[in-house]
Amino acid sequence: MKFIVSSSALLKQLQQISGVINANTVLPILEDFLFEIEKNKLTVVATDLETVMKIHMDIEAKDSGRVCIPAKILMDSLKNLPDQPLTFNIDKNFAVEITSDNGKYKVMGENPDNFPKEPAADDTNSFNITSSALVTAINKTLFAVSNDDLRPAMTGVYFELDKKGMTYVATDAHRLVRYRRTDVSCPANDSFIVPKKPLNLLKTALPDNDDELKISYNSNHLFVDHGTTQLVCRLIDARFPDYKVVIPADNPYRMTVSRTDFQGALRRVSVFSNKSTNQVALNITGSELQLAAQDVDFSFEGNERMKCQYEGEDLQIAFNAKFLIEILAATPSAEVRMELSTPTKAGILKPVEQDENEELLMLVMPLMLNQ
Repeated sequence: MKFIVSSSALLKQLQQISGVINANTVLPILEDFLFEIEKNKLTVVATDLETVMKIHMDIEAKDSGRVCIPAKILMDSLKNLPDQPLTFNIDKNFAVEITSDNGKYKVMGENPDNFPKEPAADDTNSFNITSSALVTAINKTLFAVSNDDLRPAMTGVYFELDKKGMTYVATDAHRLVRYRRTDVSCPANDSFIVPKKPLNLLKTALPDNDDELKISYNSNHLFVDHGTTQLVCRLIDARFPDYKVVIPADNPYRMTVSRTDFQGALRRVSVFSNKSTNQVALNITGSELQLAAQDVDFSFEGNERMKCQYEGEDLQIAFNAKFLIEILAATPSAEVRMELSTPTKAGILKPVEQDENEELLMLVMPLMLNQ
């Protein structure tokens, strides 16, 4: 079997899917790409048994065939080759010979029959969404996903579908993000949890533009199709916590601040906070917000004042500064509104300006104040 492909085009495509491959895998064949050639079309597949990603590209080939090629050595060699046509020759023992303008490189491939089969798209529901809508939703929620494997439901993003739109929710029990879009219509009221890894892969592989994506799902898997790139991943089989009961219905106090000023102040003051809690106390009176942090063990202390617009009674409340900084980073608007009630109730952050077809709400749990 023989085919010719551009080195830079192949590298670009392989970089999109190489993130699927784990460094230490159970099966050696999972360290390989599966190459499938049929009528001048090349399909390359990568999998870790939970997630499958594949790309399609045009090549020059007279025959059809399949081979598994070790991913790391192939990627390392392509990164060091200037842009040029490469000729791949594969013999019946799966030995791969790559010929460039000035060189010849050999690597031992593996039998493609040992490569895991990808899940079949049976009994699926499908709908279309723009690429940028999905990328935006992932960027706004992924940071709040939990890393606690003992609570598997929280280790992914919860997709809630209905005919009026889509809601994405992520929480790690300390903070929660709910992002809703109304510019997509789903065929049925449904919900599922997508793990963190495939979402990270989609975030880098998908363009932030209006390309149409086809999303299909069944009870076990999610299928995302973007022209020449496809992803299949196993869904998390667990029940997502009832997030609606966590969001306070009535937080009467409202503080509006400049997002960048607030973020900058938090960054500066949190340097002096206790490293295990990152606690920063907010003291809000009238049109002034005071931020204070201290680490008693080292006699560190940091204080700052900044302007804000505030409606409500004077309030002192403490938060984990790291969580607040991450939440502010995922908020697009110049100003944010914080809705508060008591020092022990969750604070809600919302961007002051939002697009008409999207709604973002972020919640963060307070910390006990160090008295």
